[in-house]
Amino acid sequence: MANINPVEFFKQVRAETLKVTWPSRPETLITTGLVFAMVVVSAIFFWVVDWGLSQAVRLALGIGS
Repeated sequence: MANINPVEFFKQVRAETLKVTWPSRPETLITTGLVFAMVVVSAIFFWVVDWGLSQAVRLALGIGS
């Protein structure tokens, strides 16, 4: 491993950071909205699957009315 002094290291970090293409505000808002939408869809899906499996187990074991 090469020894690089801290000043040179931070110069390289700054140079690499300037190469990053940051998303615009609209892109960030759209992506955030899509993430929240997928969380809601996933939560509903897993709730339905959980409910269905619990009903199947209750039916198989004869639990409940």
